Amino acid sequence: MGVGPIKAILSLLVLVSIMGMPYVVLMPIFATQVLKGDARTFGFLMAASGIGALAGAVYLASKKTIRGLCRHIAMASAIFGLALIIFALSKSIALSLVVIPFVGFGMIVHAASSNTVLQTIVDDNKRGRVMSFYAMSFIGMLPFGSLLAGILAAKIGAQNTLMIGGISCVLGSAAFARNLPLLRKAIRPIYMKMGIIPEVRSAVEAATELAMPPED
Repeated sequence: MGVGPIKAILSLLVLVSIMGMPYVVLMPIFATQVLKGDARTFGFLMAASGIGALAGAVYLASKKTIRGLCRHIAMASAIFGLALIIFALSKSIALSLVVIPFVGFGMIVHAASSNTVLQTIVDDNKRGRVMSFYAMSFIGMLPFGSLLAGILAAKIGAQNTLMIGGISCVLGSAAFARNLPLLRKAIRPIYMKMGIIPEVRSAVEAATELAMPPED
């Protein structure tokens, strides 16, 4: 089990959950006060975010291998953060509706990729414990993030609060990406053992065939 990659993935997940995910609780403020809309504006924004999340799920479902998902974790959290920054600065409903799907896309790709990598690299007898940490990092941190977002929004405004959250996600993504070589080095032996790396899998299959007794 790669302890280093698990810590890195969960740490980024906690950061995104606390600093970025509370955009949902701030959305009514953006719909009414920033974009000068109404309940329909709020509905359109949430629907656009959902469309982006659906696109992210379809994108991940189309992947045939889990290799490269650590890079997707860094990429998705960066997309999530950048989209939040642009959305926070936008005062146009049209631009906001174009940007907010990328928020949903980045959110679901980051969360699902993290989940998949964690479940792959963890030992079978520790999977339940690690996934409980995943749930705590992803869902358990949301109330604290929402509380922090509410306090900051009351003091510095919803737009500045969301910008700080987006910048934090981008910085966290950059730190994660910088450590990707070390994470790959730690994960590679696990993938080799599981036969996920193609050339290793081929060698294992060939060795298995040679070891099998000939058929009568």
